[in-house]
Amino acid sequence: MCGIAGIFHCSTPKPVDAARVERMTRALAHRGPDGSGVWTAPGVGLGHRRLSIIDVAGSPQPMHSADGRAAIVFNGEIYNYRELRRELQGLGAEFRTDGDTEVILAAWQRWGPDCLSRLHGMFAFALYDLGRRTLFLARDRFGVKPLFMAPLSDGSLAFASELKGLLAHPLLRREADPLAIEDYLAWGYVPDHRSILKGVEKLPAGHYRLLRHDAPPAAPVRWWDISFAERHKGSEADLEAELLHRLREAVTSRMVADVPLGAFLSGGVDSSSVVALMAEASREKVRTCSIGFDVASEDETGYANEVAQLFATDHRSRRVGVDDFAEIDRIAGMFDEPFADASALPTWRVCQLAREHVTVALSGDGADEAFAGYRRQVFQAHEDRIRSILPAGLRAPVFGGLGALYPKADWAPRPLRAKSTLLALARDGAEAYAGALAVNSQDLRASLYSPELRNLLSGYRAEQPFIDTMRRAQARSGLDRAQYADLTFWLPGDILTKVDRTSMAVSLEAREPLLDHRLVEFAAGLPERLRVRGSQGKWLMKRTMRRYLPDHILYRPKQGFVTPIAQWLRGPLAGEARAIGSSALLARTGWFDGARLSRIAEDHITGRADRSRLLWQLLMLDRAFAGLSISA
Repeated sequence: MCGIAGIFHCSTPKPVDAARVERMTRALAHRGPDGSGVWTAPGVGLGHRRLSIIDVAGSPQPMHSADGRAAIVFNGEIYNYRELRRELQGLGAEFRTDGDTEVILAAWQRWGPDCLSRLHGMFAFALYDLGRRTLFLARDRFGVKPLFMAPLSDGSLAFASELKGLLAHPLLRREADPLAIEDYLAWGYVPDHRSILKGVEKLPAGHYRLLRHDAPPAAPVRWWDISFAERHKGSEADLEAELLHRLREAVTSRMVADVPLGAFLSGGVDSSSVVALMAEASREKVRTCSIGFDVASEDETGYANEVAQLFATDHRSRRVGVDDFAEIDRIAGMFDEPFADASALPTWRVCQLAREHVTVALSGDGADEAFAGYRRQVFQAHEDRIRSILPAGLRAPVFGGLGALYPKADWAPRPLRAKSTLLALARDGAEAYAGALAVNSQDLRASLYSPELRNLLSGYRAEQPFIDTMRRAQARSGLDRAQYADLTFWLPGDILTKVDRTSMAVSLEAREPLLDHRLVEFAAGLPERLRVRGSQGKWLMKRTMRRYLPDHILYRPKQGFVTPIAQWLRGPLAGEARAIGSSALLARTGWFDGARLSRIAEDHITGRADRSRLLWQLLMLDRAFAGLSISA
């Protein structure tokens, strides 16, 4: 894994200051402590920080093609590079290294942008072709690896693996985007269609940009998308056998490394499945690690220990406690943008633990999105069946009226919390699912804003891009559309961002075998009854893994990697919660109602309402503003 950065002059190919590119890459040193390099030519500069994983002694970057006509900086891993290398050698290509970076160069020279469809892996890279005078920027299918871009006042485009790489460029403006505040308070992160800074963009997952000197900057081009439009035919037994084959293939392909390798193990279905398949394929003990909490109700280490014993792994664990809150500034600094998924804290801690023993760790991320493992997806599937029976003209007044009358009962057992379900049935599927996923409702967000911010938003609401994503999906059902949105909106913005930044902060490469695109494409074609059956999501995956894992691991209630932040903010961190209302940084923007923020803190501390997620969001926003020296 690595960090990349660079500068490209879109008009006149002016000289690029190598020291400026070096400064940008130095800001990414944590992503690549094993080596660095800078290359410049008229109108372009490429910088790289290397974490050596494959061909450790070779493959320095920036790397040039064998004929010297192309140069690349690359962040990621291509898991089928050996097969591609053999194919390209058969077509006349020559190689000087044993790694995957040179394979990308040769693939570009043979196939141009079409080379992307042949790459199996996670990647973000910048490739400059001297003959064509073009810069090729590309990002992998799911957005496992990030790429930020910003047009600058001197006519150049700067790019980097993280926002901090762009922040090292003196021409980058640090003006907050008010639309990003609305997005952030809705989702808990700034999604890929937005950045916290005006003018900064993220290359979307599954897209590329092809830029030429003396030509207007080209827009991103989608080169891959996931389709739920077709359904596999065959018996359950045949589909189960094919799923097992694809799971094994996905895991074993990601076990290739020239450095120590291990796995994260939470004791849940997904990480336990990865560890089971690693143990099956490995001749040595699998190294595993897990993180627990000082609040017993949130601690899963007992399940992780059980799975570790089942597969005789070399297992280590550690606990996260309230004292870890002292690292909040460091965590905020990892993300640059505000990021409020509280599980970032334990994810970082488990990455630290893993890095003490390995350089590469496999995770279970992606299975919930691909196989319908979230409870909200199960609800969506059932609700959509009701929507298909009752016309909207009947649903809206009947369920909307009942929902308005039904009391809000967050304290009640789950079956009695019907208000949100009734209100969801009154809306169309996309509107309802966006509401289910949003961290804070539109009404709550609006209550926090000052008149100035409401005016700047001009009616924009964060749910709309998500709804548009669901509606454009190649899909046959509401469940399909929900999974599509989770894979293309939620996954890159939240889950993959969290894992990338926390692992790279400690120079650890994290790999996500359950996001092998061939596996996900297979999952997208499964009949709905093999994804959701009754109240059970990930139905076929769990059935497939019964040959490895006991039922009480596979079918226990989903817990998730949840930090006990609600308890902490009512106890030892109550002072931090109270300080939000008087935050000088938030007040300086003029965008928030300070008195309202103070009331929210008191409501949480006294137990009148659970506002822990919102308070954590505001804490992380405050820290992000401080780290970015941001202006409104």
